[in-house]
Amino acid sequence: MRGVLVGVVGTVVVLGVAGAVAKEWYEGRHEQTASYATGKAAKAERPSVPRWLPDDAASVEYAMRTTGGERILKATLSGDGLPASCTPLDAGAGKAPDPEIRASWFPSGAASGAQGRCGSYYVSLKDHTLYAWQTNDDWVEENRRSAQ
Repeated sequence: MRGVLVGVVGTVVVLGVAGAVAKEWYEGRHEQTASYATGKAAKAERPSVPRWLPDDAASVEYAMRTTGGERILKATLSGDGLPASCTPLDAGAGKAPDPEIRASWFPSGAASGAQGRCGSYYVSLKDHTLYAWQTNDDWVEENRRSAQ
């Protein structure tokens, strides 16, 4: 009886680990990441990189989900402020949503530091490092508006 119990427990553990690995693989296969020397290079290579990103932005890191509009971006800006086309967050707008994808170079808790909107992206700026993220819902809304 003990042997059967050990076998059942072992099978459950193996299936649990296999399930976790399969889930990680499935979710990860729909995400793409890339690095670019400049904003200009990023926009030339990938049409989904936001057009508001300055051409002279440096050290651009970009990740996106291919099954929706989830995006995150990190770049070094030459100026002290957000790009000109960005607008400050309305004080009464509430907390920005958390990014829906992750990367090692994108800080957790970025939503609590959101300072503005650049198109459909939420943005924060720390020193000269810009962090930007777009949720799938904002991407859908942006596409709906541009189709009208």
